[in-house]
Amino acid sequence: MQPDTVHADAELADLSRRVREGVGRLNWRMRSEADHRIPGPAVLAVLSRLYRAGTQTPTELAEAERLQPQSLTRILASLTLRGWVDRVPDPDDRRRSRVSITADGLTVLRRYSSQRERWLAAALESTLSPTERQLLRLAADLLIRVADS
Repeated sequence: MQPDTVHADAELADLSRRVREGVGRLNWRMRSEADHRIPGPAVLAVLSRLYRAGTQTPTELAEAERLQPQSLTRILASLTLRGWVDRVPDPDDRRRSRVSITADGLTVLRRYSSQRERWLAAALESTLSPTERQLLRLAADLLIRVADS
């Protein structure tokens, strides 16, 4: 390996560690600022996936959220009981079901998201300069691009 490659690999490793640490700490802090009556991260991830991607089968949800089918079964049972998702038979294959978020589920998801965003906006305003906020906007766009790759 060339010295430049070793240096580039070390820089990428350091950058990866710093991004992981920053994103992880921010996520932890945002969760700690949230209303504790809000459901757990796996439940919110399923609701969010249904909101973003639309109606899906349980298999599609499990794969997209990297959940074990047994875990997803428990989550969907809880969400159905609370009235946050609807499950209907798949018209193409009656053995499968299709899951969609309900208006109540969307309300829960929006309440949680707006609560976190209010806290984050206040923290950004009190901590970062306008220039730093612009840099963070660029970094956020890049993180989304990496996450979607």
